[in-house]
Amino acid sequence: MSSLDHARTDSAPTRGFRLNKTNGKFMGVSAGIADHFDVDVTLVRLGWVVGTILGFGSLVLIYLAIGLIAD
Repeated sequence: MSSLDHARTDSAPTRGFRLNKTNGKFMGVSAGIADHFDVDVTLVRLGWVVGTILGFGSLVLIYLAIGLIAD
């Protein structure tokens, strides 16, 4: 076996994006994004608000789509 095979087994398995309904306020999208990228959930929520205001509400549809499709 090569050293690459051993290196892969030592690392933790990668986990894809998942909603975090226990720590989330509405559908768990922001909390799931914060968990996935290891950032504070407040920053993610602030990003959604600013993006929604600057994008004339288009992020609301994206948020709902993520909440309905993910997990």
